[in-house]
Amino acid sequence: MTDEAYVDGYTALKIFTKGFTYTYDDIIFHPGHIDFAAHDVSLDTKLTKGITLSVPVVSSPMDTVTGGKMAAAMALQGGMGFIHYNNTVEEQAAAVREAKRHVPFCGSAFEPLVVGKDATLADVEQACEGLGLPAGQYPTVLVTESGDLGSALVGVVTTSDVDLLGAGAESRKVADVMSPASALVTSARAAGEDAARAALESSKKGRVPLVGESGECLGVVERKLLKDQLFRYPAALGKPTVNAKGELCVGCAVGTRENDKVRLAALVAEGLDAVILDSSQGDSVYQVEMIKWIKQNYPDLQVIAGNVVTSRQAERLIGVGADALRVGMGSGSICTTQEVCAVGRGQATAVFHVSRLGAKHGVPVIADGGIQNSGHITKALALGASTVMCGSMFAGTEEAPGHYHIAEDGTRVKLYRGMGSLDAMKKGSSTRYLGESQKIQIAQGVSGTVRDKGSVRNLIPFFAQAVKQGFQDFGAKNVKEAHAMLEDGRMRMETRSGAAQHEGGVHDMHSYTKKKW
Repeated sequence: MTDEAYVDGYTALKIFTKGFTYTYDDIIFHPGHIDFAAHDVSLDTKLTKGITLSVPVVSSPMDTVTGGKMAAAMALQGGMGFIHYNNTVEEQAAAVREAKRHVPFCGSAFEPLVVGKDATLADVEQACEGLGLPAGQYPTVLVTESGDLGSALVGVVTTSDVDLLGAGAESRKVADVMSPASALVTSARAAGEDAARAALESSKKGRVPLVGESGECLGVVERKLLKDQLFRYPAALGKPTVNAKGELCVGCAVGTRENDKVRLAALVAEGLDAVILDSSQGDSVYQVEMIKWIKQNYPDLQVIAGNVVTSRQAERLIGVGADALRVGMGSGSICTTQEVCAVGRGQATAVFHVSRLGAKHGVPVIADGGIQNSGHITKALALGASTVMCGSMFAGTEEAPGHYHIAEDGTRVKLYRGMGSLDAMKKGSSTRYLGESQKIQIAQGVSGTVRDKGSVRNLIPFFAQAVKQGFQDFGAKNVKEAHAMLEDGRMRMETRSGAAQHEGGVHDMHSYTKKKW
């Protein structure tokens, strides 16, 4: 339509330059022309300059959200997880190892314990103790020529191979007690899920070795994980996020102090793919200097800077080499920064303005915080973000750190807290919010509980499908096209009054059940 008198809605530039700050709920997008199906929408996007995701969602580096288990699950689904640093260097490095042990094969394989053919049972026992396994309880131990994955499979040792050997068995070599490779049923990685299923059925075992085209040992396919993939969870809509080595991509957060350089060195040694410089206010000389140091010492490591909410903040960090920007200040459900410190910005407004500058310099933006539903993910991407970071959406899932307990009303819950809460700061996160000499702790977050949400393997396919349908409704086939529509004005939108927001939700019902999928 060329007649401006009949063009509905407004451009983002017009809405976000009027002196008001808006959240996602304040904005509504207009529908566009549909000439494609929702399944034709591609969600491939840049997390950083050097990392591409097939699902534009990552998990937040919070101590009640992302550990090794969550990082692996996120990468297997096509996103990525960032492991918190409210722990020791050794604990964070171990979490990276835990995530990296998973092999991106149908989400059902992982890297097991591997020893060489000359190893003794005492060596195996010691390695098992390092994994926290009880004495005498063996996982599936792969025996290879060199003692590493990637070399020829020689055999397998399980509990049933050693549990009747008796005293003095520790000195025996694994080659003397193992089941030899010639007697094993294996699964070829290249043959895919059907072959893995057939191998497990044929072997009648809980696990079978995974081998490559040249017979090299790559890992283990586990019956339980494959059953979950086939029957318990919906099919993933994204492909696993892997690096050039074929490993799952794993990220971590660190601070900007001298001891964080030691921490980062340990994480890089474990194969870290991206690092977040974790700060509630990222426009500081400390973060600028840290980015320069990382780029000098680890030029291949992707650096995510922030948090920022203005173009002026972002420009400084882009100028020293940030590979992505994390946007958000005080918008999270457990964050009280805006209330306590009177500083921040509405998340929709922040994402739009920082993303415009980021696009100019080719730097992707991560919308961090304020995501309460799939519609918010769609809005963040349509306003210029390349990915969204979620905390509360993934808190309470099976993969989140911590244990479930039963609340007074009988609800199954898990702990969820802001990293600016007093509880989190007492454990160590105070460096994110306090200066070196600051003695009085001012909380910028709260602690609480969230309901059991099940597995992220249920949640992420739902989010991805909902976002695809949102993109179809406003007429964009991919994230890049949505950003182009935002920039040239084809993406039309309006702000919503309180009454309009009420009308847009469920209302005038005596009772109802809200099932998301």
